[in-house]
Amino acid sequence: MLKLFKSKITIALSLMLVVFFIGVVGYKFVAEYTWVEAIYMTIITITTVGFSEVRPLDASAQIFTIFLIVSSVFIFGFAISVVSEYILSRNSLQLLKKKRVKNTINSLSDHVVVCGYGRNGRQAAEKLKAYNKPFVVIEKDKEIIEANEEDVLFVEGDVNEDEVLLEAGIDRAQYLVTALPDDAVNLFVVLSARQLNERLFIISRASQVTSVKKLEFAGADKVIMPDKIGGDHMASLVVMPDLVTFMDKLSVEGEHTTNLEEVEIEDFQAQQNCSSIRDLDLRRKTGCTIIGYITPTGRYIINPEADLELEPKGKVIVLGRPEQIDKLNQMFQIG
Repeated sequence: MLKLFKSKITIALSLMLVVFFIGVVGYKFVAEYTWVEAIYMTIITITTVGFSEVRPLDASAQIFTIFLIVSSVFIFGFAISVVSEYILSRNSLQLLKKKRVKNTINSLSDHVVVCGYGRNGRQAAEKLKAYNKPFVVIEKDKEIIEANEEDVLFVEGDVNEDEVLLEAGIDRAQYLVTALPDDAVNLFVVLSARQLNERLFIISRASQVTSVKKLEFAGADKVIMPDKIGGDHMASLVVMPDLVTFMDKLSVEGEHTTNLEEVEIEDFQAQQNCSSIRDLDLRRKTGCTIIGYITPTGRYIINPEADLELEPKGKVIVLGRPEQIDKLNQMFQIG
């Protein structure tokens, strides 16, 4: 709809320029004015300011002036109505868009709240989008919101305010990712979020090593230092480049490029009776290999034995090529 209004505005401006051009040329050749006098007469005529003529007009020039006044009145009236309608419609569309976003957020539960849409926040959002995980972004920079609002559910405001966190559905959310560059702000967000939702799993960014313990003490479940991860990764490329490059190839970007998958035991047990990894027999059925097991208590077992007993609410980590992972998902109706 806005595109239609913009095209109407373009038409109105074009008509105004045409009338101005006709007026200047007409006064130049009909009334035999100079170019400056013609421009002056055209402006005072189409704006109806009521000034007197530069020189007395003959009958043909008067008829031309009447035509110019009538034409300019209609065209300027059309332009004013189009601009007014555009402004009102734009405001109405913005209100409707905000209401639609608010209703969508209110319908979410067990979603992710991302605080900040900088470099790290944007990366987190792209990863969540690749896995179709619903999320809401809190951002106070209006320009960033307007540049990305078509793809992301935004809440405009300061993350330090509880009202803004509640507007993003923090009380119904499952995860919180606070990726702000200021550790003090992240600390405050963690404290506020933990108070508003005790079951929330909180992941916080930290810039300083000294902030890690403070964030964990405040209630963060995981604290990530992007700079440290980047430095470790670069150093590892020097020490063991082939291994690190191989690990980089293990993509978890999305459904068509995934090499690693995390699957709950209930997803398997719903399809077949299985009490151990051997019973699953995933290597023969899908080509995937189980490289890890997470117990219900959160203990990680790397390269588990085939006779390892599977427990409800446990998880297995599966490695495979994208087509093998896809076969696994289809066979056991995962995801």
